[in-house]
Amino acid sequence: MLIRSNSYLQLPLIFYERVRPTPVHVPSIVAINEPLAISLGYDHTYLHSPEALAILSGSSVQPDSDPIALAYSGHQFGHFVPLLGDGRAVLLGEITTPAGVLHDVQLKGSGKTPFSRRGDGRAALGPMMREYIIGEALHALGIPATRTLAVVASGETVLRERPLPGGIQTRIARSHIRIGTFEYAAASGDTSALKALADYVIKRHYPELSDHDDAYYELARSVFARQAKLVAQWMHVGFIHGVMNTDNIAISGESIDFGPCAFMNRYDPDTVFSSIDQHGRYAYGAQPGILQWNLACFVEALVPLLGSDRDLAPSRAQELVDSFPALFSDYWLNGMRHKLGLITSEPEDSALIKELLEAMYHAKLDYTTTFRALSGDTTCTLPEALHTWHAAWETRITPERNIRAREETLRAMQQINPAVIARNYLVEEALTAGVEHNDFSVLDNLVAALRDPYSQHARYSLAPQGDDRTYRTFCGT
Repeated sequence: MLIRSNSYLQLPLIFYERVRPTPVHVPSIVAINEPLAISLGYDHTYLHSPEALAILSGSSVQPDSDPIALAYSGHQFGHFVPLLGDGRAVLLGEITTPAGVLHDVQLKGSGKTPFSRRGDGRAALGPMMREYIIGEALHALGIPATRTLAVVASGETVLRERPLPGGIQTRIARSHIRIGTFEYAAASGDTSALKALADYVIKRHYPELSDHDDAYYELARSVFARQAKLVAQWMHVGFIHGVMNTDNIAISGESIDFGPCAFMNRYDPDTVFSSIDQHGRYAYGAQPGILQWNLACFVEALVPLLGSDRDLAPSRAQELVDSFPALFSDYWLNGMRHKLGLITSEPEDSALIKELLEAMYHAKLDYTTTFRALSGDTTCTLPEALHTWHAAWETRITPERNIRAREETLRAMQQINPAVIARNYLVEEALTAGVEHNDFSVLDNLVAALRDPYSQHARYSLAPQGDDRTYRTFCGT
């Protein structure tokens, strides 16, 4: 049994539609995430059974399951769309882990829903494999992310730019509530529904606020903090989400919706891989500003709950938005200090980090291998372009030697600067082998390396040859 509850049914009916996944006839297992299954309390051997395959492919629904598709709005590339919703996903229900944490169990690519519009509700196999890869990569790096429990080949063909094999993903998330869900509630004009949604989120994700006198304002502050920390973590490892629309920002603080996402190789703040981001709205260096914009949409939706004084509530919301740059800067700067092995905080740290990044940019250095070289990884060579900067770093860190030895500092740096990331060429190799040749061993080997990101793994630790900035990723919808 995969499902044990569905607390979303406590919400007002405007937030979901009941729907059943559309069966497929010849599904097959591509991948079962056994470490995740164990952490959820599942018997991972059961997930390989015909009974589980029927559920994971949408061909069968548990008797006590009450599947739904969620409704939400969203700002997509800055333009508000009043109704989006789960156009190709069905929330089967929830499971509580042995640690007492509630998680959603959702099928993605499982057929049409009331929100599909002109879509077929299906997904191609390649994008579902990409979600699996990226979710595992982020999780292993300590970055909150939705994860894939299973990928199933549907045995059917979907039509995109060309005919492609279909796939269905079982996605596990702390929840699927988004900024767009709050925008949807606010746009409905139903303050009672907005309040019910906020109360549900507090109970599920921020229970420490349940008895707070100013709970909704504190909810906003808490969401701001989680998202600021999350995007700072992305930046620390060179991750580019690629489509930071408000419907792709989870209130739980997890990374979600890995469509055209990618990891940056050569350091350049303007790096864009997403084929649909033609103007760089969601470029690597633009992500903090876009997050602030998205959070402004969130707190604007919350304004009706921010106090009885209708004149004061908007100004309180604006105060939160204005506080974001300093909030984000603190998370980003502290994370960069850790990457550089700094224990204490000094005023000159910001300039030291800026000088490093500028040197990396002008020398066209690979982001990941440069930090490994700075960490003393003997398989990497410190670029000549950084020798002057490195001397300044040595001067900065010298007073900290009475706190810990240089060797300890380098070991600590190697435990925060990954040797292995989901590089574009590695991801493409896995997708091509699976989609074109039905060979999923490449996928398995890549995921195994990504789960151990701070160790050297032969070819998985290699930066690509040449410039891959012309590489493009796709949403897969």
